[in-house]
Amino acid sequence: MKVLWFLLSLILSLVVFSNGVSSNVSSRPATVNFGAVITFDSKLGRVAKIAIEEAVKDVNSNSRILGGTKLAVKMVDSNASGFIGLIEALQFMKMETVAFIGPHTTELARLMSPIADELQVPLLSYGATDASLSPIQFPFLVRTTQSDLYMMAAISEMIDYYGWKEVIAIYVDDDHGRNGIAALSDKLAERRCRIVFKEGLPPVSNLSHALITNVLVKITRSESRVIVLHTNPIVGLEILSEARHFEMMGSGFVWIATEWLSFYFDSSPSPLPQTTMDTMQGVLTLRQHTLDSERKRDFFSRWRKLTGGTIGLNTYGLYAYDTVFLVAHAIKTYLDQGGTISFSNFSKKQSAKGSSTMHLDAIKMFDGGKQLLRNILQTRFIGLTGPIEFNPERSLIYPSYDIINVAGTGFRRIGYWSNYSGLSVVPPEMLYSKPPNRSSENQRLYRVIWPGDPTVKPRGWVFQNNGKELRIGVPNRVSFREFVTLVKGTDIVKGFCIDVFTAALDLLPYGVPHKFIPYGDGLKNPSYNELVSLITADKFDAVVGEFAIMTNRTKIAEFTQPFAESGLVVVAPYKKLSSDGWAFLRPFSPRMWAVIAAFSLFLGIVVWILEHRINDEFRGPPRKQLITIFCFSFSSLFSAHRENTISTLGRFILLIWLFVVLIINSSYTASLSSILTLQKLYSSVTGIESLLESGDPIGCSVGSYAESYLHGVLKVPKSRLVPLGSPEEYVSALQRGPTKGGVAAVVHERPYMDLFLSRFCNFKIVGQEFTKNGWGFAFRRGSTLAEDVSTAILTLSENGDLQRIREKWLKRSDCSVESELELNRLHFRSFWGLFLTCGIAFLVALLIYFSQIIWKFRKYYPNEFNSTFKGSSQSRRLQMFLSFVNEKEPKIKRRKCKRRQMENSVNIEKAHEPPEQVQEKRN
Repeated sequence: MKVLWFLLSLILSLVVFSNGVSSNVSSRPATVNFGAVITFDSKLGRVAKIAIEEAVKDVNSNSRILGGTKLAVKMVDSNASGFIGLIEALQFMKMETVAFIGPHTTELARLMSPIADELQVPLLSYGATDASLSPIQFPFLVRTTQSDLYMMAAISEMIDYYGWKEVIAIYVDDDHGRNGIAALSDKLAERRCRIVFKEGLPPVSNLSHALITNVLVKITRSESRVIVLHTNPIVGLEILSEARHFEMMGSGFVWIATEWLSFYFDSSPSPLPQTTMDTMQGVLTLRQHTLDSERKRDFFSRWRKLTGGTIGLNTYGLYAYDTVFLVAHAIKTYLDQGGTISFSNFSKKQSAKGSSTMHLDAIKMFDGGKQLLRNILQTRFIGLTGPIEFNPERSLIYPSYDIINVAGTGFRRIGYWSNYSGLSVVPPEMLYSKPPNRSSENQRLYRVIWPGDPTVKPRGWVFQNNGKELRIGVPNRVSFREFVTLVKGTDIVKGFCIDVFTAALDLLPYGVPHKFIPYGDGLKNPSYNELVSLITADKFDAVVGEFAIMTNRTKIAEFTQPFAESGLVVVAPYKKLSSDGWAFLRPFSPRMWAVIAAFSLFLGIVVWILEHRINDEFRGPPRKQLITIFCFSFSSLFSAHRENTISTLGRFILLIWLFVVLIINSSYTASLSSILTLQKLYSSVTGIESLLESGDPIGCSVGSYAESYLHGVLKVPKSRLVPLGSPEEYVSALQRGPTKGGVAAVVHERPYMDLFLSRFCNFKIVGQEFTKNGWGFAFRRGSTLAEDVSTAILTLSENGDLQRIREKWLKRSDCSVESELELNRLHFRSFWGLFLTCGIAFLVALLIYFSQIIWKFRKYYPNEFNSTFKGSSQSRRLQMFLSFVNEKEPKIKRRKCKRRQMENSVNIEKAHEPPEQVQEKRN
């Protein structure tokens, strides 16, 4: 601000101002003045000058806007200089100016904004697109065009849409250029893309052919072939022209120009010279999207008559035209609100000393500036460009762009971008009435004619074939050399992983010069984590081998699609179980044998209860009845019981039990046959769970994924992990066991162990794989070569080449032993539902039986059942009930018949007695 005030003091000392205070107190002035700062000799300035003049004419000719008040514009030439533009802008201070329109450059907008803030005069810019022009920093600056922030968002979405990840940026090294590229970098980062190389060029006055040549040479040395030009027309066209001489406008290159190219097309007389068109064939560019309307078409016709075709109408001219109408509508609202066009001397805000020193007497400050600014931001109308309305961030609503492809003698629109719905071939205004849909399926653009006239989308990058070989690190293994091996005495590297990698490179549409560099001392296997980390240390460009894709590794390297499945397994020694004299007990677990015995005894008791009263075979002395129960219980397992059941309930539960016995016998027979005929294996370790619980030492390879997972994830102490280097060491440690200085088991990845077990058959994989991952090749973070190699690996998998390479190097196991180590015992958990059903049937039968017994006891002995005697009567009744239960059913029925006969005979005798005897008995 000190520099600004010094500049103001210098200028005002050279300009003669009139003293005093003037004000317009008329409530409805005849004329309202506003100023415009324009570069007259530029294409944008010439277009803006004509558009503003025509807009003023249209406003003044329409009485519905300002009524009897007229707009008057004072235009000054900035001469493409910020200093001169500032001096010219200060001339407005002698007039009663309510608003400034322009400038169209970011630099001059920054210089004029503090003046507008101090004088409270709204500054409306139709061309300052710099994204860094913040309304917080410049409160009186209103941008009446779209911010570069949205244009860079559109470019980043285009790059992501075509699948490119790295771009090159060339820009003019000024505020507008630097801030635009910064915005592009931020938007690319949101989509996991990045700028790999950027170069700023000096302004046109300092630009030379040598500088452009130097930049293009740097680009040719880069892998990326996607180039974003954020310059001005003069610099941009010079770059494209030089790029053509370097054969950089051919196949494989992608050129994306910002708005400057569409501005050049729209402003230049049509058609352009063919030589000019040849320099930009296939280039993509953007243009701010404006609504297609009858009013805009009429204005274009009017424009051609005004200019005679000497200069075209561009979007900045349309926005300049709408800016005048925006000011007019805001002034109308201001006057309708009772506002007055009045001004005050700026010197009143300063001290007397400051006023006399800096000669600020004649500077006018607009009294209604804040209210007019609010009206501008709240104004809504339909202009030539479409709806003019500001959002809370003071940006125009519905930012959108046309995406243009230069082809042939002109250009064609291949789609649109809008902040509402992203990329689309449908005009944005047709999508505003629908819910926003930015899904990848909804993003679409028409076909592009790329540089060199190919119809296939460029890959966007190339592998540099400039003599620099790709440095590929490979592990110098001492064990499991089938995966990667260094031929002794040579530099030749062979193995399964090497063959997969070279086969993938053969499928790429370009050559990849490379050199395998062994890593390790040849005495022990190197650490794979260290090998991957050397990519970030710039010792290797990639590493090839059996590298497990792990989270911590993916943070420092870019991995390809997995070319082999892997997972950690536990390998332990086993012993064979021979069929001894007690092999017949093995089909069932001890618990299962106990449950079978208990249910058999339960069956005998239930059947005895149900048959005791009606079946002579279940009666007799207590000793005989106990023997009967036991014999019936266990003979029922073989359907060999000699006692017959008579009762319905007894037969019912026996039928259910025989169904259970059928299943048990079948299962027992099958399991015993397996035990006696097949070889069984046994291991004290049954899986990773039992291994962790045992506390025994665990073998693993040094620096392997298994070691990292056991210690880092499963929290196994380092003291339990025994480093082993070769299959022979695995064998020795497993045979010694944990009690003799060996290990209980070895944990390693499945492919290694499959190869190990193909040679050593005394060990076995126990349990299941407890991790799932894959092997991949590692490249630098963001490497596009990793993506192409991944695609090649998928092709190898689909055409069968990957399987053929596997069969060449990795033999299958020759050991024909069982993979399961635990005996195929039958446990109770497999039969509990069957026994539960059987037990419920037993209980239901007993409940029905005792209900019938109680009913019969009540029927045959009603007096005893209903007696109310106390003490000994209760025990007597219980004894009678137990006796009734124990007594055979036919005897009870015969006794009941005798009792009824006796009662009948007594009743007959009573009936034949004389009445006198009866009376005597009663007395």
